[in-house]
Amino acid sequence: MTETLTRAADAAAEPEWSRCPGCAVLVYRRRLDRTLGVCPECGHHHRLTAARRLAWLLDAGSVRPLEPPLPADDPLGFADRRPYPERLADARGATGLDEAVLCATGTIRGDEVVVAAMDFRYLGGSLGSGVGEAITVAAETALARRAPFVIVTASGGARMQEGALALMQMAKTSAALARLDEAGILTITLVTDPTYGGVAASYATLTDVIIAEPGARMGFAGPRVIEQTIGASLPEDFQTAEFLLAHGLIDDVRPRATQRAAIGHLVATAARAGAAGWDPPETDPVVRDPARLAERPPAEVVRTSRDVQRPTFADYASRILDAFAELHGDRIGDDDPAVAGGLGWIDGRPVMLLGHQKGHATRELIDRNFGRARPGGHRKAARLMRLAAKLGVPVVTLIDTSGAEPGVAAEEEGQAFTVAANLRLMTRLPVPIVAVVTGEGGSGGALAFGIADRVLVCENATYSVISPEGCAAILWRDAAAAPDAAAALRLDAGSLLRLGVADGVVPEPPGGAAADHAQAAAALRATVTAALAELAPLSRADLLDRRHARFRRYGRGEAE
Repeated sequence: MTETLTRAADAAAEPEWSRCPGCAVLVYRRRLDRTLGVCPECGHHHRLTAARRLAWLLDAGSVRPLEPPLPADDPLGFADRRPYPERLADARGATGLDEAVLCATGTIRGDEVVVAAMDFRYLGGSLGSGVGEAITVAAETALARRAPFVIVTASGGARMQEGALALMQMAKTSAALARLDEAGILTITLVTDPTYGGVAASYATLTDVIIAEPGARMGFAGPRVIEQTIGASLPEDFQTAEFLLAHGLIDDVRPRATQRAAIGHLVATAARAGAAGWDPPETDPVVRDPARLAERPPAEVVRTSRDVQRPTFADYASRILDAFAELHGDRIGDDDPAVAGGLGWIDGRPVMLLGHQKGHATRELIDRNFGRARPGGHRKAARLMRLAAKLGVPVVTLIDTSGAEPGVAAEEEGQAFTVAANLRLMTRLPVPIVAVVTGEGGSGGALAFGIADRVLVCENATYSVISPEGCAAILWRDAAAAPDAAAALRLDAGSLLRLGVADGVVPEPPGGAAADHAQAAAALRATVTAALAELAPLSRADLLDRRHARFRRYGRGEAE
């Protein structure tokens, strides 16, 4: 450890007993240290110092502190009840820190990272010129080393004693994060309690993945200010991590004991993005000849595709991925449960897996809206696809929906706009995309996940412009004509293969995918990896040109 970390650790010496603010129980300090500062009685997460946070997150012996130059102590000559320099001197003496953040390079499970950890004890973790400079230097170090950047936040907001110069740190740090985006470098925020004001409205919320500790609060304005402004009481869980997760503003809430592993998984994923190509299979696992498929009445295929016992997104994810970190939210205000996605691994290589999640039991089907995505679900999918493009990770989508959610609320939120935006995004996404229709592929809601380099259809899945019932009601003017509509729409796997809409068919076990989830997942994994092996050698230009040509040919009368 350098002198800075040593001074910070010495200043952090605490009494033998600590009263938990969560349950008011006295906890022996050494016991609290063993639980990483989490109360063993109620689970309250006590604040950690920046030095302890770095020592815990980074591999032992890997910590190399960054020591950016300190700006002028008192640029405004500011004094309230006390001169600003006196407050700085007291903060430095109490914490052993030069500023409210400690930055270091190091490794997490052997992968290099740059970490900036804020310390609330230093003037409430306020964002002043010193903090802004340190965050920016850390981001520039991550850029130079092409290492993921992890920020641990704890702040009451911008530092008032530095006036407009403190405000400018929001712009300065945001610009630094933008450069990391352009360079394709993963950024992660770990939100701790509290994170408010200028920090929340700049670098804390600009990262690719945002994880929060249980109960941690984050917002633009503090609750007392909001209550005074609106003249009303706020919900009890307002601005907590759990509230933020439910509103699609963060990716996950993680207890402290699991945070290092979660961050390590993400860092390892970024480190291995773009690794050597996928190994081609010895035999082609995909059915490409329609004659090999059993002929079945289309209406029966429709019923099978809708069987609630067929594997869902969650069922497939748990079987085809070696590891998975689900990511949540559209970062605007919604975490649509009908859409799920996150970063996972197949055969030691990272993928972004996303798709529709229906469920098996009635309660889950209702909670998941039967896999019908709202606009927020399409925005969530778009966010994850952009992250995959930034990291250079292939995208795999699993499609199983009767269609996008209709209704007043969806229209008010711009359902058509979000579907269209996803279509445009996927046409130019600069990474391989493999789409698999695993159940129902209904209308634009399915296509919003279906612009891909390889489009596969499970043997008992369907893909169509409209449901047979909808088609029958409109054209036959008789819902009972749905079987005739199903036959006319050519929505079964064999027809889709003949039409050139599907590149191949994923075989299902005897009795269908519902009869054997494990075998169905094994077939899906084999077909996905085979498709990725075909696509991996292609350059970005070839990938995009071929994808464009694929969809350009439909309706031209050319042989498919």
